[in-house]
Amino acid sequence: QVQLVESGGGLVQAGGSLRLSCAASGTIFSIPSMSWYRQAPGKQRELVATIISGGSTNYADPVKGRFIISRDNAKNTMYLQMNSLKDEDTAVYYCYANVHTGLRLANYWGQGTQVTVSS
Repeated sequence: QVQLVESGGGLVQAGGSLRLSCAASGTIFSIPSMSWYRQAPGKQRELVATIISGGSTNYADPVKGRFIISRDNAKNTMYLQMNSLKDEDTAVYYCYANVHTGLRLANYWGQGTQVTVSS
């Protein structure tokens, strides 16, 4: 079994910064890819950014140039540095990981962490 635990959410003023973390634990052989998703009230969950084990990254257009995704493979931890935050970044942010447990490859979600940006 694999668990993903997010932390770092909170209330921040527009223009401010937050750093989210996602720690994976359990039976882990490798984590080929990790992503951040977010879901605002009344909206569908959307992909924010993805990072693969080799370090390549992809970002959704609304966050390009403002958010930075990174990971520490030794700690099985992923981060999202969010800068120049806007009202529209308010959402619950979810960690998502594609994990190889040694027996199978499966996808897991974290429980989410709330980010609220006030103007």
